[in-house]
Amino acid sequence: MNKKPTVVIIDDSLLVRNILSDALTKKEEVSVIATGKTGMDCIDLAEKLKPDFIVLDIEMPIMDGLTALAEIKKKKLPSHVIMLSVLTQHGADATFKALELGAVDFIPKPSSGNQFSPEDIAAVLSLKIKGFSDSKLVSPEPISRPERTERQLNKSFQKPIQVDAIGIGTSTGGPKALQTVFAGIPAEFAKPIFVVQHMPAGFTKAFADRLNSLSKIHVKEAEQGDLVQAGTAYIAPGDYQMKVVSKGKDRFIELTHSEQVNGHRPSIEVLFDSLVETYGADHLLSMIMTGMGKDGSHAISNIHAKGGITLAQNEATSVVYGMNRVAVELGGIDFVLPVEELVPKMIELLKSRGN
Repeated sequence: MNKKPTVVIIDDSLLVRNILSDALTKKEEVSVIATGKTGMDCIDLAEKLKPDFIVLDIEMPIMDGLTALAEIKKKKLPSHVIMLSVLTQHGADATFKALELGAVDFIPKPSSGNQFSPEDIAAVLSLKIKGFSDSKLVSPEPISRPERTERQLNKSFQKPIQVDAIGIGTSTGGPKALQTVFAGIPAEFAKPIFVVQHMPAGFTKAFADRLNSLSKIHVKEAEQGDLVQAGTAYIAPGDYQMKVVSKGKDRFIELTHSEQVNGHRPSIEVLFDSLVETYGADHLLSMIMTGMGKDGSHAISNIHAKGGITLAQNEATSVVYGMNRVAVELGGIDFVLPVEELVPKMIELLKSRGN
């Protein structure tokens, strides 16, 4: 039997420490072995206890979370860091900075001002820790022998059919991976791009703004009724399912609070299925990237089966090789590539199709 993942909680609020510690202990899937209230405590406990995970607040006295995180990475301490994030623009900016510094994920911080109960937050945190731990325990042998850059190559996509849209799905590790992708897209790129990044409501607007600041094309959080424009990327808002629908010759964004799919809202599956319906699978180029679970893996395999182009981020550059692993195992991927090679391959494939 695998041992429970060990967790240290660092937050300057005794109340937050107690809430998370009690809620996680009740879940019985992880073991909370210590708590602390400053960045100094964080480094000290990381060195002494080497926990599997550190749940780390950003705003703290003496030493803040970002400084502590940078120090943990500098010292090459083995703990995976999950940030506690407040639902503000400043909080979101700090969170994305933390992900750039090497945090693996984040969760909303328990507070009277947000809609998440302590039990909800503990459940999400427990799920993330367990999912991340499980993904690291699975032997990757069946897939990465060797990397199989062109596995079960889909010959049908080589027909000179116009690509009309790009679909991208990602989860854990996605914010940093998507920054790499969007930084590489050229200014003259003329296809619409639709993205599902699993992320709570309140963070996707700040995330879209951040991608927009790094990108040469326009990136925005999708809004209900948006007319789809060429050379624009639409990020699905947290807690909404996003579809693309046709009205006459135009395409529009449709957002609903419909049920979760594969445990997610937004769901990659929902977006990709709508793209097939609206554009036709053989007019799509789709990517599935880092993230735990299987959301989007069947939908992208369906796109592959119907003649669309499909790419997956490889294991070596994924924070969690989960959704992309499942898609590769299903035989639904044409090219398995490091994150920095996804955009060059996309451009090359579009050119080969006369786009």
